[in-house]
Amino acid sequence: MAGMEEERGHRDGPPQWWRYGPPWRSGPSWSSGLPPWRDRARERRWPWPSTALLTAMVLAGSRFAAHAQQGERVQPDAFARVLLLLAGVLLLWRWRFPVAVVFGTAAVTAVYLGAGYPYGPVLLTVAVACFSAVVAGHRRAAWSAVGMLWAAHVLVAHWLYRWLPPRGDGPAPYAQEIAVAAWVAAIVAVSELARARSEQWARERAERAQAARRRADEERLRIARELHDVLAHSISVINVQAGMGLALLDTDPEQARTALATIKAKSKEALGEVRQVLDTLRAPGDAPRAPAPGLDRLPELVEQAAVAGLTVHVEGAARRLPPGADLAAFRIVQEALTNVVRHSGSRQACVHIEERDGALRLRVDDDGPPTGADAGGSGNGLAGMRERAAALGGTIEAGPRPDGGFRVLAVLPLENARIREEEW
Repeated sequence: MAGMEEERGHRDGPPQWWRYGPPWRSGPSWSSGLPPWRDRARERRWPWPSTALLTAMVLAGSRFAAHAQQGERVQPDAFARVLLLLAGVLLLWRWRFPVAVVFGTAAVTAVYLGAGYPYGPVLLTVAVACFSAVVAGHRRAAWSAVGMLWAAHVLVAHWLYRWLPPRGDGPAPYAQEIAVAAWVAAIVAVSELARARSEQWARERAERAQAARRRADEERLRIARELHDVLAHSISVINVQAGMGLALLDTDPEQARTALATIKAKSKEALGEVRQVLDTLRAPGDAPRAPAPGLDRLPELVEQAAVAGLTVHVEGAARRLPPGADLAAFRIVQEALTNVVRHSGSRQACVHIEERDGALRLRVDDDGPPTGADAGGSGNGLAGMRERAAALGGTIEAGPRPDGGFRVLAVLPLENARIREEEW
């Protein structure tokens, strides 16, 4: 890390506090020197249109101000126009170097007023520079620059007026100083309000982005679970039937033909379910073309398990479930039976369904010892079941039974499932 920091330091050169503000400026200390809401692309642009318009307004407005204050202030000459033009042109750098610009416009305005030229739109350049600096996060720099301008005006109006133009001018009334102070306070207040609003927008954007990432992660996990459950179950049946067909190809061609027909039907079904999952990726705004599977398709699972040589007994039933809970229950039973086919020496399994205390309880038991053979699975079956249950606020318990065999017990709160469906 030290080498990386040293290399970065050589590449970037010394810290440019005159660009990003001195280290004592108020506000959070961001690692890049820039607040998080700053638009980097915006900093690379030049605000030509707004600067040109504001400069033209300052030049034209100062002419009208000079006419209105004729006899009270010094009439603008070439030097005054240069100062007005300089104050306007400095605003071109207000996005790149806000600290330098706010001090520069304040200094130019102080010289302009100290020379006795008319009060007028030149103060707008300070207001714009102060606004940009505060919004950029350089609050103390902006306050210091505006305070410096006000102090310079007080110094000129109440002490240096004897030696500065216009000749014969007296001290300024204190009511005028109150007005100038109110003007400065208004600039700072508006700038702080804009800064607070920018921070709020930045937080809202960050929260929306985080929520979008969270939804994307949840959708990615959901699709991964769907694909795993569909493919794991189907490939397990196909694997069993393929082995049976190879074993009976010579001795019992008719049974081998039946196994091949089962493989064809199961692979077609698996392709259809995979296509349905992938369609949600291609057209996320469209509704699924086929309903999601639920416990009403449990007889199909029993038939498919029977083809794979597993006899399944179903006990109990559930009334109409929320779609999310119905899909989760179906996939949990499907994965549990797939694991029995893959990893258990038992050829019998029992599925018990019970709805009690506002929750759906699913229990899948088999009484056979584990085969110990490599079934070629990914090892994500139990993890996927737990994720499905956790998404509904439920739990999964899976492990060997005391009397032998294996048990999977799922508890799915139905009220949480209904709330989740309403949110979606």
